Parts: sequence; structure tokens; C-alpha cells
Amino acid sequence: MARQEPDDDARREAVLRAFVRADGSLRSIPARRSKRIVLLDQISQVFDVGVRYPERDVNALLRAFHPDVAALRRYLVDEEFLTRADSIYWRSGGTVVLLDELGDEPRGGAD
Repeated sequence: MARQEPDDDARREAVLRAFVRADGSLRSIPARRSKRIVLLDQISQVFDVGVRYPERDVNALLRAFHPDVAALRRYLVDEEFLTRADSIYWRSGGTVVLLDELGDEPRGGAD
């Protein structure tokens, strides 16, 4: 994913504030695709890159965000954040946070 510009960061934060509760669960799933993409990107980060998940594990992870896990699963697959084959899912998109050499801080973070 391309580096986000400051305006993109502010827009992303505004969407997250509007749709995500303090506990991380969603108030609702946005109808507007551009806002939904922001949330799906955030949600996709609970899935580790390179790990394959059976559908029951995907549902368990998604349930923390919203009770309609089928809708979230479908959106994640349709928007290519997850890929599915034979009821097995893996992360195929979304933002990936790279850690510094020590593995404890995102690159580009405060020194």
C-alpha cells in the first residue's frame, strides 16, 4: 500500500473515531465504500501475514469487531484484504507495519 499523506491520515483517523468504539468494536459497518475500506484495513491487521486461518478462527477474530461476521468476512474477501480457498483464509492485503531492527517500534516512529 502506498505511503499515506497527512490528509489521508487525518481522514483515516476521523473515520476510525466515527465508527470504532473505545474497546475496538464497530458502532456500525459504513455503507460508503471509502469509509468501509478504512475500517477493513484496520481489521485486516489482526490477521498475521503468512498464516492460514480456518473459517471458525476468522469468525472468532471478527466477532470482536462486530456480530455480523459473515458480512465482515465477505467485505474482507471482496476488497482483497483476505483470500479464501476451501474455507481457509489468509491475509492478502492491507497495511503492514514494519518494525525497526530491534522489532519493537514501527519504522518512521519518533526517535
